[in-house]
Amino acid sequence: MREINLTTKIAVYLLEECSEVEKNLIEAAKSATKRAYAPYSGFSVGAAVLLANGEIMTGNNQENAAYPSGLCAERTTVFFSNAAYPDQKIEAIAVAAWHKGQFTSDAITPCGACRQVLLETENRFGTPMRVLMYSDQGVYVVDSVKDLLPLSFGDEMLK
Repeated sequence: MREINLTTKIAVYLLEECSEVEKNLIEAAKSATKRAYAPYSGFSVGAAVLLANGEIMTGNNQENAAYPSGLCAERTTVFFSNAAYPDQKIEAIAVAAWHKGQFTSDAITPCGACRQVLLETENRFGTPMRVLMYSDQGVYVVDSVKDLLPLSFGDEMLK
């Protein structure tokens, strides 16, 4: 038997310690939570991506009474961005959540399906995508989606 040890470096910043670009991206994600359609869970998630051309695109979760028919904020945002700007790589994504009248005190992380879509997008453009996960206590930052999904399934498996 052999063992594989995986480690992930997660930087934790106070919002004030983030760069101006990161602050703007986080504020866009926070603002996007206010436009979420979350009448069932009351858990509003916003996401914002920074494209290589400097454009910031936002999206949010969209629920449905038939739960599997809804879509998370991260995938809504990535798909919207890729549809509007198919040749622009996504350099970073910020995620924030609003629940019970406040932003969450724990950093909100992408679900498994979103991590897979984010990884596909990162692989598509061949460069890492920074992931900023906001809470009112701080911002968790990883330098690549691969840090969130270390044993991932990618297109290289299909070759």
